[in-house]
Amino acid sequence: MPSTDFKDYYAILGVSKTANPEEIKKQFRKLALKYHPDRNPGDKQAEAKFKEISEAYEVLSDSEKRAKYDQFGQYWQQAGQGGWSSSGGTGVDFGNFDFSQYGNFEEFINELLGRFSTSGNTSSSRSYSYNTSANRGSSYSSNFGGFGDFEGFGNQKVATDREATIRLSLSEAFNGVTKRLNLGNEMVDVRIPPGAKPGSRIRVRGKGQPSPYNQARGDLYLNVEIQPHTFFRFEGDNLACEVPITPDEAVLGASIEVPTPDGLVTMKVPPGIRSGQTLRLRGKGWSLPKGGRSDQLVHILIATPSQISAKEREYYEQIRSIRNYNPRSNLRQVTL
Repeated sequence: MPSTDFKDYYAILGVSKTANPEEIKKQFRKLALKYHPDRNPGDKQAEAKFKEISEAYEVLSDSEKRAKYDQFGQYWQQAGQGGWSSSGGTGVDFGNFDFSQYGNFEEFINELLGRFSTSGNTSSSRSYSYNTSANRGSSYSSNFGGFGDFEGFGNQKVATDREATIRLSLSEAFNGVTKRLNLGNEMVDVRIPPGAKPGSRIRVRGKGQPSPYNQARGDLYLNVEIQPHTFFRFEGDNLACEVPITPDEAVLGASIEVPTPDGLVTMKVPPGIRSGQTLRLRGKGWSLPKGGRSDQLVHILIATPSQISAKEREYYEQIRSIRNYNPRSNLRQVTL
């Protein structure tokens, strides 16, 4: 390690070189609480400081490493190895533990989890757990050197949420359904309540990943996808559909049958309706979470027949000959 990379661990912890293990432990606990990630969310400087004091405590709390550090200074890691470190990094190498290899704090924690859980070092045991669930935020608990949990953090239950996508038909989403999910190591029956919509998130308590420490389980979050329907679609909280009518129905008005989630209903079309206008069937839409139903929006499309009988053509020609209405009359005044 070049001398320019030397880190004064005593200065980092703020203790003298004659400090006893209890004094080192006490000072580390004080600094760890101050710079703990949960107390400084999103603060990169605090995160770096926490990593630095953890690195210092790793060395000074271990009597053998501390003795080498005191004797050989910046070259303490090479002492007794018969050569220089080949890591080439600028961090400290605790055996195969090089801080410079980590791109962020989470990578550092993941390495500690793997290393200290199998080290068998009872004189300086450390356990970490870090949950990066976006739903729960981060939780962190630690036990350094046997002096107990961090105040305010040690009693947290560390568990990890997980997510999955569930795909439903429109009928299943509207009426509710029980689905059996394969979570890999277990089968779970999940009740989907009526009224699920695309993008809905359904929480299934206690079906997340278990904590490796206390077996407490996080939650399972199901992201709902709904298969496209040939007739219905969503417009906000409402259902929407498009219904064609004939030219004579548009002119004269009519009573037509319209599909709804409950079956066919009769709807009145007012005379003179235009293509693209919307009629509303109140209370015939989607089930709402707090009870009741939204509306069904019926978009009217005037459908012109492509084939007509000779008699129909005769009548259409008669209508054209006596028609007074010209929908393009106002276009004569249009100019640039």
